[in-house]
Amino acid sequence: MARVAFIGLGVMGYPMAGHLAAKGHEVRVYNRTTAKAEAWVAEHGGSFGKTPKEAAEGAEIVFCCVGNDDDLRSVTTGTNGAFEVLGPGITFVDHTTASAEVARELAAAATEKGAGFIDAPVSGGQAGAENGVLTVMCGGDAETYGKVEDVINCYARSCRLMGETGAGQLTKMVNQICIAGLVQGLSEGLHFAQKAGLDGEAVVDVISKGAAGSWQMENRGKTMLADKFEFGFAVDWMRKDLGICLSEANNNGASLPVTALVDQFYNDVQKMGGGRWDTSSLLRRLK
Repeated sequence: MARVAFIGLGVMGYPMAGHLAAKGHEVRVYNRTTAKAEAWVAEHGGSFGKTPKEAAEGAEIVFCCVGNDDDLRSVTTGTNGAFEVLGPGITFVDHTTASAEVARELAAAATEKGAGFIDAPVSGGQAGAENGVLTVMCGGDAETYGKVEDVINCYARSCRLMGETGAGQLTKMVNQICIAGLVQGLSEGLHFAQKAGLDGEAVVDVISKGAAGSWQMENRGKTMLADKFEFGFAVDWMRKDLGICLSEANNNGASLPVTALVDQFYNDVQKMGGGRWDTSSLLRRLK
């Protein structure tokens, strides 16, 4: 068992930290809203720190799952950030979906302190975090990864080292690029079915078992037909992620015409007041 810290108790971090505690690890948490940290301790035990630095002090592994690059810098290299107490033998594991650039920046800062760094964004949404079946894609050196893989598996169904620092974030970008086009295609298909007078649920039941089947269809098809969009990953977060993808594509020369188009469709959804709707709400835009 390890002494660990977990920084960021949002819809993903809260249950992920809970799985660490349930597996017997000694967990100290930090959240910007202290009441959330207090609630986590009341539910799972352990302790909380009033700052990222306080939470990370004495930990062998420091996990983090916050909103974006700026949030990440704030809790790591900012005032009272976790990096103030990093040193030899400590590994920082970042589950934030962020840029590959910030992953490399923080890895260099950790190395200066003799600590390890793994960028490890996740896929699987809130349900995956709650059920401990996330997919984790990691970047970093093999030796450092080997020190934390078993602990990450407390909440992962699949965890894999994808390459050097930043490779985890780049793999997550591929994940989001694929999802964006897929959800738009599913939205158009369901919209077409409704306009054609078909039984939408029957259509989903049939085609989900063929080549058109996908996780999105299985898990969101029926809720989309019911005009319900309160499940998991929000449009605001998806736009943040797609912005990262498009910025990286601008750097590496990748052509992402569909991703750029779907990003603008999500912008339309935001203008409709749907920033907190889940990503399947692209169907509502078509209506």
